[in-house]
Amino acid sequence: MQFIRKMLDDQHHHFAKGGKLERFYYLFEAQDTILFTPGLVTKTASHVRDALDQKRMMITVVAALLPCFLMAFFNTGYQANSAVAFGAEPIGDWRSAIYESLGFAVAASGADVSFFTLENFVYGFIFFVPVYAVTMAVGGFWEVLFSTIRRHPVTEGFLVTGALIPLIMPPSIPLWQVALATSFGVVIGKEIFGGVGMNILNPALTARAFLFFAYPAQISGDGPWLPFAPDSIESAAGGIASLPDASSGATYLSLMANKEGFVQALPGVGSTEWMTAFLGLIPGSMGETSTLACLIGATVLIGSKIGSWRTMLGIVGGTVVMALLLNVIGSDTNPMFHVPFWWHFVIGGWAFGAVFMATDPVSSPFTETGKLLYGFSIGVLVVLVRCINPAYAEGMMLAILFMNMFAPLLDHFIVQANIKRREKRSVA
Repeated sequence: MQFIRKMLDDQHHHFAKGGKLERFYYLFEAQDTILFTPGLVTKTASHVRDALDQKRMMITVVAALLPCFLMAFFNTGYQANSAVAFGAEPIGDWRSAIYESLGFAVAASGADVSFFTLENFVYGFIFFVPVYAVTMAVGGFWEVLFSTIRRHPVTEGFLVTGALIPLIMPPSIPLWQVALATSFGVVIGKEIFGGVGMNILNPALTARAFLFFAYPAQISGDGPWLPFAPDSIESAAGGIASLPDASSGATYLSLMANKEGFVQALPGVGSTEWMTAFLGLIPGSMGETSTLACLIGATVLIGSKIGSWRTMLGIVGGTVVMALLLNVIGSDTNPMFHVPFWWHFVIGGWAFGAVFMATDPVSSPFTETGKLLYGFSIGVLVVLVRCINPAYAEGMMLAILFMNMFAPLLDHFIVQANIKRREKRSVA
């Protein structure tokens, strides 16, 4: 590290004001910021010091995401091996070739696939890492480009966005679509508003929304969420209906909306099926299936005071109220009306969105009351989107993006109400 420190110090004058590479100073400075503690620190008593700077905040969020990363590796490989063992065809592309070149083999038909085995982690790792690498490379390019043009420091803000985007992507997503989505999320979702701290929408969800509307065939439906050949699952013995819960051909939300009698047969909390969904052993986005992993992350975020417990609690409250209301109303034609709230908690991206997306400090309200109302509204909307429009079974993405736009309005009315209340108190 001393060698790197000396090398950076020796080259500093080329990038400093008046140097021949002055225009690229912030690109040079970014390396120093990432590798070392800033050398300019306050020492007098007139400054307020806070141990939690932006770098520590971003690294803490990434640390909170580690359980979701591990589940992304494990569950993706587990779903693939389980389905292939049942009779589906392996995806058969370059990922399978890499897997086999490492000395591993896709599970044989009829084999008993174990849970936490190295094979599952490695296979899932091969699916996940290329998506993560493309996200970081493309997003990093845009971050550096805009910082160089604006002559602003390159911040650590994309560390979190770059970690979130792969976790909410399907295993089989084409890498060129990942590059397009990342570009859209960073440029349209953040940079056009002024960069880090100025964006209205969550950049990661903006990237996901772009794919959903631009390439619906690759981001929605049953097939995209499967790390194996989707067409082969129907021809497997017994078809989709005979698959075990842990490797069912469609996501639980899709089955609830479209499979007759599926909702009526849902067991209660603590059942094998509910625990399977809670642990995340079901098809879905690579890193958002496990409610348990999200709860571990929530503990880290709340303990470090980075994520708002009020927002999370509001989402829980809104989901419970809206789900119970629809349960009471009922429907003879829409089975989603009968889904109990405890199942909403463990399916789709509900837990991941509640913990990591909705609590984004930039795109959510700043007032404490606003965070509660914001979270409650998201909880109501996610159930409405899931149940009123079964054609789009997942509603967390749209609910959060919709409320992102109303976050400033919530803060405005709450601040104005506080001002009026204090004015009345002062007059009295």
